[in-house]
Amino acid sequence: MSICQNLQQIKHRIQTIENQLPNKQTHVKLLAVSKTKPVSAILEAHQAGQLAFGENYVQEGVEKIQHFQQQGITLEWHFIGALQSNKTRLVAEHFDWVQTVERTKIADRLNEQRPYYQSPLNVLIQINVSDEQSKSGIQAKDMLALAEHITHLPNLKLRGLMAIPAPTKNPEEQKQAFQTMQNLFIQLQQALPSQQIDTLSMGMTDDMQMAIECGSTMVRIGTAIFGAREYV
Repeated sequence: MSICQNLQQIKHRIQTIENQLPNKQTHVKLLAVSKTKPVSAILEAHQAGQLAFGENYVQEGVEKIQHFQQQGITLEWHFIGALQSNKTRLVAEHFDWVQTVERTKIADRLNEQRPYYQSPLNVLIQINVSDEQSKSGIQAKDMLALAEHITHLPNLKLRGLMAIPAPTKNPEEQKQAFQTMQNLFIQLQQALPSQQIDTLSMGMTDDMQMAIECGSTMVRIGTAIFGAREYV
Protein backbone atom coordinates (compact mmCIF):
# COMPACT_ATOMS: atom_id res chain seq x y z
CA MET A 1 0.00 0.00 0.00
CA SER A 2 1.03 3.61 -0.48
CA ILE A 3 1.96 5.99 2.35
CA CYS A 4 -1.36 7.77 1.77
CA GLN A 5 -3.29 4.52 2.17
CA ASN A 6 -1.26 3.58 5.25
CA LEU A 7 -2.06 6.95 6.84
CA GLN A 8 -5.76 6.56 6.15
CA GLN A 9 -5.70 3.09 7.67
CA ILE A 10 -3.87 4.26 10.83
CA LYS A 11 -6.18 7.25 11.29
CA HIS A 12 -9.21 4.98 10.90
CA ARG A 13 -7.75 2.57 13.46
CA ILE A 14 -7.15 5.41 15.95
CA GLN A 15 -10.71 6.66 15.44
CA THR A 16 -12.10 3.15 15.97
CA ILE A 17 -10.17 2.74 19.25
CA GLU A 18 -11.32 6.18 20.43
CA ASN A 19 -14.94 5.36 19.65
CA GLN A 20 -14.72 2.22 21.78
CA LEU A 21 -13.56 4.08 24.88
CA PRO A 22 -16.17 4.38 27.65
CA ASN A 23 -15.44 8.09 28.08
CA LYS A 24 -14.72 10.01 24.89
CA GLN A 25 -11.33 11.64 25.36
CA THR A 26 -9.35 14.31 23.56
CA HIS A 27 -8.53 13.48 19.96
CA VAL A 28 -5.35 11.40 19.75
CA LYS A 29 -2.66 13.11 17.68
CA LEU A 30 -0.71 11.08 15.14
CA LEU A 31 3.03 11.73 15.00
CA ALA A 32 4.62 10.22 11.90
CA VAL A 33 8.09 8.95 12.80
CA SER A 34 10.14 9.73 9.73
CA LYS A 35 13.67 8.89 10.88
CA THR A 36 15.82 7.30 8.14
CA LYS A 37 13.08 8.09 5.58
CA PRO A 38 13.76 10.36 2.57
CA VAL A 39 12.15 13.75 2.12
CA SER A 40 10.11 12.27 -0.73
CA ALA A 41 8.33 9.97 1.74
CA ILE A 42 7.67 12.87 4.12
CA LEU A 43 6.33 14.95 1.23
CA GLU A 44 3.98 12.11 0.26
CA ALA A 45 2.70 11.92 3.85
CA HIS A 46 2.27 15.69 3.95
CA GLN A 47 0.32 15.65 0.70
CA ALA A 48 -1.96 13.07 2.36
CA GLY A 49 -2.67 15.53 5.19
CA GLN A 50 0.02 14.68 7.77
CA LEU A 51 1.61 17.71 9.46
CA ALA A 52 3.56 16.42 12.50
CA PHE A 53 6.78 14.43 12.08
CA GLY A 54 9.22 12.90 14.55
CA GLU A 55 12.98 12.60 14.09
CA ASN A 56 15.51 10.71 16.26
CA TYR A 57 18.77 12.00 14.84
CA VAL A 58 19.63 15.69 15.13
CA GLN A 59 21.58 16.31 11.93
CA GLU A 60 19.23 14.25 9.76
CA GLY A 61 16.24 16.05 11.25
CA VAL A 62 17.72 19.52 10.75
CA GLU A 63 18.49 18.78 7.10
CA LYS A 64 14.89 17.71 6.51
CA ILE A 65 13.50 20.73 8.35
CA GLN A 66 15.63 23.09 6.28
CA HIS A 67 14.63 21.32 3.06
CA PHE A 68 10.93 21.87 3.68
CA GLN A 69 11.45 25.44 4.88
CA GLN A 70 13.21 26.19 1.60
CA GLN A 71 10.21 24.71 -0.22
CA GLY A 72 7.88 26.98 1.76
CA ILE A 73 6.20 23.99 3.44
CA THR A 74 5.38 24.42 7.13
CA LEU A 75 5.45 21.21 9.16
CA GLU A 76 5.57 20.50 12.90
CA TRP A 77 8.82 18.82 13.94
CA HIS A 78 9.31 16.76 17.09
CA PHE A 79 12.69 15.58 18.34
CA ILE A 80 12.14 12.13 19.86
CA GLY A 81 15.68 10.75 20.23
CA ALA A 82 18.16 10.80 23.09
CA LEU A 83 19.55 14.33 23.30
CA GLN A 84 23.20 15.00 24.09
CA SER A 85 24.40 18.32 25.47
CA ASN A 86 26.48 19.12 22.38
CA LYS A 87 23.41 18.82 20.12
CA THR A 88 20.97 21.01 22.07
CA ARG A 89 21.60 24.18 20.06
CA LEU A 90 20.56 22.62 16.76
CA VAL A 91 17.43 21.19 18.35
CA ALA A 92 16.56 24.46 20.11
CA GLU A 93 16.97 26.42 16.88
CA HIS A 94 15.07 24.13 14.52
CA PHE A 95 12.53 21.87 16.21
CA ASP A 96 9.06 22.75 17.56
CA TRP A 97 8.93 20.02 20.21
CA VAL A 98 11.42 17.99 22.25
CA GLN A 99 9.90 14.86 23.75
CA THR A 100 12.98 13.53 25.52
CA VAL A 101 13.92 16.01 28.24
CA GLU A 102 15.29 14.08 31.22
CA ARG A 103 17.81 16.40 32.92
CA THR A 104 17.84 19.97 34.20
CA LYS A 105 21.10 20.54 32.29
CA ILE A 106 19.42 19.70 28.97
CA ALA A 107 16.40 21.85 29.83
CA ASP A 108 18.66 24.78 30.75
CA ARG A 109 20.64 24.53 27.52
CA LEU A 110 17.50 24.31 25.38
CA ASN A 111 16.12 27.38 27.17
CA GLU A 112 19.33 29.37 26.69
CA GLN A 113 19.70 28.39 23.04
CA ARG A 114 16.11 28.86 21.88
CA PRO A 115 16.14 31.97 19.63
CA TYR A 116 14.30 34.94 21.19
CA TYR A 117 12.21 35.48 18.03
CA GLN A 118 10.73 31.97 18.12
CA SER A 119 7.83 30.80 20.26
CA PRO A 120 8.76 28.77 23.37
CA LEU A 121 9.94 25.24 22.65
CA ASN A 122 7.32 22.65 23.62
CA VAL A 123 8.87 19.97 25.82
CA LEU A 124 7.87 16.64 27.31
CA ILE A 125 9.60 14.92 30.20
CA GLN A 126 10.69 11.40 29.30
CA ILE A 127 9.96 8.83 32.01
CA ASN A 128 11.88 5.55 32.20
CA VAL A 129 8.65 3.77 33.09
CA SER A 130 10.04 0.23 32.79
CA ASP A 131 13.20 1.09 34.74
CA GLU A 132 15.50 -0.14 31.97
CA GLN A 133 19.18 0.68 32.39
CA SER A 134 19.61 0.90 28.62
CA LYS A 135 16.77 3.41 28.19
CA SER A 136 16.76 7.16 28.57
CA GLY A 137 14.34 8.93 30.88
CA ILE A 138 14.10 9.91 34.52
CA GLN A 139 12.69 7.93 37.39
CA ALA A 140 9.06 8.69 38.22
CA LYS A 141 10.04 10.01 41.67
CA ASP A 142 12.09 12.79 40.04
CA MET A 143 9.36 13.95 37.65
CA LEU A 144 7.88 16.78 39.70
CA ALA A 145 11.23 18.36 40.56
CA LEU A 146 12.23 18.50 36.88
CA ALA A 147 8.77 19.73 35.88
CA GLU A 148 8.93 22.54 38.43
CA HIS A 149 12.36 23.53 37.13
CA ILE A 150 11.12 23.68 33.53
CA THR A 151 8.20 25.94 34.44
CA HIS A 152 10.72 28.63 35.42
CA LEU A 153 12.44 28.58 32.02
CA PRO A 154 10.78 31.25 29.84
CA ASN A 155 11.80 29.80 26.48
CA LEU A 156 10.38 26.35 27.22
CA LYS A 157 6.77 25.27 27.54
CA LEU A 158 6.11 22.08 29.48
CA ARG A 159 3.34 20.11 27.77
CA GLY A 160 3.45 16.71 29.46
CA LEU A 161 5.15 13.33 29.47
CA MET A 162 6.60 10.76 27.09
CA ALA A 163 7.60 7.12 27.57
CA ILE A 164 8.85 4.10 25.66
CA PRO A 165 7.83 1.09 27.78
CA ALA A 166 9.88 -2.09 27.46
CA PRO A 167 8.52 -4.33 24.70
CA THR A 168 6.60 -7.29 26.10
CA LYS A 169 4.20 -9.93 24.84
CA ASN A 170 2.49 -9.95 28.24
CA PRO A 171 -0.65 -7.75 27.95
CA GLU A 172 -0.79 -7.20 31.71
CA GLU A 173 2.78 -5.91 31.87
CA GLN A 174 2.08 -3.66 28.90
CA LYS A 175 -1.08 -2.31 30.48
CA GLN A 176 0.64 -1.74 33.81
CA ALA A 177 3.34 0.43 32.22
CA PHE A 178 0.80 2.55 30.36
CA GLN A 179 -1.41 2.91 33.43
CA THR A 180 1.60 4.05 35.45
CA MET A 181 2.19 6.76 32.85
CA GLN A 182 -1.46 7.76 32.91
CA ASN A 183 -1.31 8.16 36.69
CA LEU A 184 1.89 10.21 36.48
CA PHE A 185 0.30 12.43 33.83
CA ILE A 186 -2.71 13.11 36.08
CA GLN A 187 -0.34 13.77 38.98
CA LEU A 188 1.57 16.30 36.88
CA GLN A 189 -1.63 18.06 35.81
CA GLN A 190 -2.77 18.32 39.42
CA ALA A 191 0.62 19.57 40.63
CA LEU A 192 0.83 22.29 37.96
CA PRO A 193 -2.75 23.43 37.29
CA SER A 194 -1.63 26.73 35.74
CA GLN A 195 0.42 24.97 33.04
CA GLN A 196 -0.88 23.58 29.74
CA ILE A 197 -0.18 19.93 30.57
CA ASP A 198 -2.11 18.28 27.74
CA THR A 199 0.18 15.74 26.07
CA LEU A 200 0.88 12.13 27.02
CA SER A 201 3.04 10.70 24.24
CA MET A 202 3.06 6.91 24.34
CA GLY A 203 2.24 4.09 21.98
CA MET A 204 3.84 2.97 18.74
CA THR A 205 2.82 0.70 15.88
CA ASP A 206 2.65 -2.51 17.95
CA ASP A 207 1.14 -1.21 21.19
CA MET A 208 -0.98 1.71 20.00
CA GLN A 209 -4.34 0.30 21.08
CA MET A 210 -3.36 -0.33 24.70
CA ALA A 211 -1.68 3.09 24.90
CA ILE A 212 -4.79 4.91 23.70
CA GLU A 213 -7.00 2.89 26.04
CA CYS A 214 -4.75 4.05 28.89
CA GLY A 215 -4.99 7.74 28.03
CA SER A 216 -2.37 8.45 25.39
CA THR A 217 -2.97 11.73 23.55
CA MET A 218 -0.20 11.21 20.99
CA VAL A 219 1.00 8.03 19.28
CA ARG A 220 4.34 7.80 17.47
CA ILE A 221 3.94 5.67 14.35
CA GLY A 222 6.70 4.92 11.86
CA THR A 223 6.64 1.41 10.41
CA ALA A 224 2.89 1.28 9.78
CA ILE A 225 3.12 4.52 7.77
CA PHE A 226 6.46 4.38 5.99
CA GLY A 227 7.29 0.67 6.06
CA ALA A 228 10.34 -0.96 7.63
CA ARG A 229 13.23 1.28 8.66
CA GLU A 230 16.13 1.76 6.31
CA TYR A 231 19.60 1.85 7.83
CA VAL A 232 22.74 2.74 5.97
